[in-house]
Amino acid sequence: MPRVGLNQQTLVREAARLADEVGLPQLTLAALASRLGVALPSLYKHVRGADALSQKLSALATTELATDLTTAAAGRAGGDALRAMADAYRGYAQRHPGRYPTTLRAPDPADPEHVVAGERAVGAIYAVLRGYGLTADDAVDATRALRSALHGFVSLEAAGGFGLPREVDRSYHQLVAGLDVAFRSWPRARRAVDQPDQP
Repeated sequence: MPRVGLNQQTLVREAARLADEVGLPQLTLAALASRLGVALPSLYKHVRGADALSQKLSALATTELATDLTTAAAGRAGGDALRAMADAYRGYAQRHPGRYPTTLRAPDPADPEHVVAGERAVGAIYAVLRGYGLTADDAVDATRALRSALHGFVSLEAAGGFGLPREVDRSYHQLVAGLDVAFRSWPRARRAVDQPDQP
């Protein structure tokens, strides 16, 4: 019989805490059941299996990240908004090393909460990019570039991949400054690619 008060929301939040403590690869249904003090079969009353748990965890983490990004960029524009949002992104990855990787998962169309969370996260980025005049396809390209750069950095940092004798914070700020320069010149670069023969 499941523990009194155990429901899907409680289960997913506890899974998120456990992932942060032990690492996402070590998050299993058996480990979660042990953490909750219930028999493993009890979890199947709330999630269909490990992949369903991962999807729900992704929805939770994406919601949290979207809130952090939106809050950080609110009332800011241009490079100031970009820096604030980038700092919020890295901060979330540092505070939640287990659940952060689940934010990379594409939202499940069958889960409205997950879809809304994904839209909010991308919407926060789009709002910042509009300050650079980037919309439509340019915004899509720039969003992919931004996510790739920030995720690459925080992933290398988490893995202990920066061994050179230079302050990591400074390197991150330089990365973001480089993105600011790229986004400010993006429309001109786009025209040059689309119309290479134009004077």
